[in-house]
Amino acid sequence: MSLLERVDAIIDRHGAEPSALIQVLLELQGELHWLPREALARVGERLVVPQSRIQRIATFYKAFSLVPKGRHEIHVCMGTACHVRGAGRVLDKVKELTGIAPGETDLELKFSLETVNCLGCCALGPVMEIDGKTHGKLGAEGAATVLESYE
Repeated sequence: MSLLERVDAIIDRHGAEPSALIQVLLELQGELHWLPREALARVGERLVVPQSRIQRIATFYKAFSLVPKGRHEIHVCMGTACHVRGAGRVLDKVKELTGIAPGETDLELKFSLETVNCLGCCALGPVMEIDGKTHGKLGAEGAATVLESYE
């Protein structure tokens, strides 16, 4: 299925309603791991929404990316509770194993790495989240074991 066919299928699921713009963008982001320019053009065309509005939304929300992201999105919590329990060592191990720094994606589009201020599970710190799954009470070696389980 081509990119535009995938975009059209998502738009059709939402009845091609302009009010569904954010939901359409969320589904696109979930499926493609980013929002390509041609996909955004098709969304604007089909929903009759100006590109300026789409760009404002796509750049405002952190959930959206205008550059390709990896298949697996890693979030390392650097909030106070995680920080004092060794989140820096977890982050260093993740950087070492993936070869990327926060805000980057590896060349194979396997991993994207971000740091966050809090994942809301402070009692489990240090915490790393991959593809929405929380891994807590990690040390550097625990983070390495978790990463090895992702292809």
